[in-house]
Amino acid sequence: GRDRSTGRLVVDLAMHAECAMVIDADGLNALADSPRSKRKLGPRRILTPHPGEMARLTGKTIEQIAADRQGAARKGAKEWGAVIVLKGAKTVVAHPDGRWSEDPHEVPALATGGTGDVLAGVIGALVAQGLDAFTAAVTGVYIHAAAGRRLAQKLGDSGLLAGDLLAEIPLVMNALRQGGL
Repeated sequence: GRDRSTGRLVVDLAMHAECAMVIDADGLNALADSPRSKRKLGPRRILTPHPGEMARLTGKTIEQIAADRQGAARKGAKEWGAVIVLKGAKTVVAHPDGRWSEDPHEVPALATGGTGDVLAGVIGALVAQGLDAFTAAVTGVYIHAAAGRRLAQKLGDSGLLAGDLLAEIPLVMNALRQGGL
């Protein structure tokens, strides 16, 4: 939530915890609201903002973020010292060392509440399985988009629920392991 003490805890964990960490939603708001969090978080931190959250993190407008998504993600990664996953059509992943990736897919079905939470969970699971933060983020974005595309083929581009998407994730991962997709 947005409670001040919770925000302080999130910032402390983001700055000092030894483990990798995916930070989304109100965790991003806590970072944006804390002047002391402007220090480098480290490349084991993965921030997953949508354009509005990215605007708050960088002090830019949503229009500025939208005008140069790749540049905003790359600059944000360098500024925060963390991997940035700038969600949206053609999600951009940027590492503070300059590496970046853009998912070429636009999946309108994913533009619904809760699907970003699914993405954060997929990335977190991949990190827990031993992938480095950047690889986990790029892979997670791909899996998430592939699951969204598969689901859109079945259900169409509107009316998708995050729970529907969640059920597609293991199917996509299995298909990837089998060499498909």
